[in-house]
Amino acid sequence: MKKAAGYLTIMVLFAAAIPESVRAHCQVPCGIYDDQMRIHLMEEHVATIEKSMNEITAKPEMNQAVRWVMNKDKHADELSEIVTYYFMAQRIKPPTDLTDEAATKDYVNKLTLLHAIQIHAMKAKQSTDLAEIATLRDLVSQFRKAYFGEEAKHTH
Repeated sequence: MKKAAGYLTIMVLFAAAIPESVRAHCQVPCGIYDDQMRIHLMEEHVATIEKSMNEITAKPEMNQAVRWVMNKDKHADELSEIVTYYFMAQRIKPPTDLTDEAATKDYVNKLTLLHAIQIHAMKAKQSTDLAEIATLRDLVSQFRKAYFGEEAKHTH
């Protein structure tokens, strides 16, 4: 009995020592999340990055500045994660007929916009240049139109 309790204790300690991150969305087509919500989250991340940049440039006390930098970086990473793991890995499909020029052009346009979003999210991590925010907003808007069509409207 004592031996079993010892093994159980070791197993519990070992399990507690293994860090595990929980993601809000797996790559299983569960249908819980929708594309419109993902784009809305991208817009929220851009707005949060902007607020962080504004707070950093206001020259807060050092500890607070560090928190704003960490917040800015976290939201830039989350923006990149949506681009990579939701849209690029799961939602944007290559054309089935590679000779279909319109489908290929649409596919390349979406990938180009998503890649540009990733680049500017990285640049937003590297500075407090609000021009990156304007660029990100424009790119997310362009992606919304490319993904949903010209009639795509921003909704809450």
